[in-house]
Amino acid sequence: MRKFKIMVMDDDALSLELMEAMLVPNGYEVITTSDSLNAVDLSIVKNPDLILLDIMMPGLDGYSILSKIKGNKTISNIPVVMLTALGFELNKELAHNLGAAGYLTKPINSDELLKTILGLLPAE
Repeated sequence: MRKFKIMVMDDDALSLELMEAMLVPNGYEVITTSDSLNAVDLSIVKNPDLILLDIMMPGLDGYSILSKIKGNKTISNIPVVMLTALGFELNKELAHNLGAAGYLTKPINSDELLKTILGLLPAE
């Protein structure tokens, strides 16, 4: 069985650790980065199956990263789920309009996270 690769982009080290702790035991390979300025390049190199992207990051915010990912033919097909403490409808709408496949608010519920991921990854 193929191991799906999930990239987590967040500027908070604890959030990265928590996401890794939720995903690795469920059989996912996890790549983490807090480097918003090189996030798109890293996505091209690592070619993950799915990206979990924090909105509020220094340098480039999550919306800018999402826009760059969706504008790059090499990686535009990778589903991106936005992660944020901002639960406002306007934020969700903006993320959706930019091409996000999902939107989860922090603190992340592991069941909701896994359900969202399963719904976006191809069935084997």
